[in-house]
Amino acid sequence: MTEMAIDTIWVLLASFLVFLMHAGFTMVETGFTRAKNAGNIIMKNFMGYSSGCIVYTIAGFAVMFGVTRGGLFGADGFLARGEFAHLGLLVPLPAFLIFQTVFAATAATIVSGAMAERTRFGAYLVYNVGITAFIYPVVGHWVWGGGWLAQIGFIDFAGSTVVHSVGGWAALTGAWILGPRIGKFSADGSPNAIPGHNIVLGALGVFILWFGWFGFNPGSTLSGLDLTIAQIALNTNISAAAGAVMAMAFSWLRYGRPDVGLTLNGALAGLVGITAGCAVVDLAASVLIGAGAGILIILGVEFIEKVLRVDDPVGAVAVHGVCGVYGTLMVGLFATEGGLFYGGGTGLLLVQAAGVLAVAAWTVPTAYLLFKAIKATVGLRVPAREEEEGLDLGEHGIEAYADFVKRNTQPLAG
Repeated sequence: MTEMAIDTIWVLLASFLVFLMHAGFTMVETGFTRAKNAGNIIMKNFMGYSSGCIVYTIAGFAVMFGVTRGGLFGADGFLARGEFAHLGLLVPLPAFLIFQTVFAATAATIVSGAMAERTRFGAYLVYNVGITAFIYPVVGHWVWGGGWLAQIGFIDFAGSTVVHSVGGWAALTGAWILGPRIGKFSADGSPNAIPGHNIVLGALGVFILWFGWFGFNPGSTLSGLDLTIAQIALNTNISAAAGAVMAMAFSWLRYGRPDVGLTLNGALAGLVGITAGCAVVDLAASVLIGAGAGILIILGVEFIEKVLRVDDPVGAVAVHGVCGVYGTLMVGLFATEGGLFYGGGTGLLLVQAAGVLAVAAWTVPTAYLLFKAIKATVGLRVPAREEEEGLDLGEHGIEAYADFVKRNTQPLAG
């Protein structure tokens, strides 16, 4: 009984830390976008989490953790009703459910950043339902619910693929269908910078996310008695630090200055990159994985903008999609048991690659159909005039910084 109590407290604490990450996502997205859309960003993140909790509890959890149907999805336990004895949980079901719920809401949040500043609020709520009820839970079942990827030995301890690459693939698909913001690309296709309005908020968001990741990764042990949580936390921290340092250095070499936004995203890249293997790699590998992610984030942003010509205001696709795939593959190289660099041969690497390809093959088409359906029905993009004036006014009838507007202070006549 004492052991279960300790594990339950640990899982709940980790859940609360991951919940705080949603504040971090909100701050990053708000700071990296323009002031005229700040209220809309806040509403999307706030309501994305709130509605996502309900949808995941009603349906997503059952699809993800119900008894497997051919290794593809679960189909029982809706509204979290059932014993779920097949999971072999060492904590009460409500503790496990809230931990998985705060994870599920993250995938849709990733998508909102890539589609920021031109998406209808109603459209966001609709695709949030599709992702948290079906697209994300199916992948989660494959890996964490006893599905076919788990059965062939695929390793994604805390979600580089399940959470981050699912969000990244969906974000890339949605941003491509939606199209770029007005003025993002010149007539010749070259990208133009559209600076965010508050780098301070962006930095605060990254610090909050970094803090919350100590629940995201160590919390995935589901046990406060599992002393590997210390190594997992250490690996998580050092990878984030390496990602930040390398992104700073690489941007300095590449652009002649240490770029603030890319350095902040470098820390997030390191966090995403280590998430799959944080429990199965050693400290040296964690440094290398984070450093590689710090370089990859910059190359990824360039490729997405200059080659694919997709407009991603916050770099979500590069951070979560590119680095999620990268981190998953790095398990095949650096896992202390089975990794190529540790004498394990290519077997694990091939399994990891198969998982990456399968998740892409699932997420991109389903997200494509979802966004196309939304576009054809409720509409996906706001009108051009609303985009230029700002979604705060057009979608919500408010100004996030109303008191910052210059006003006439001359006394009235008479």
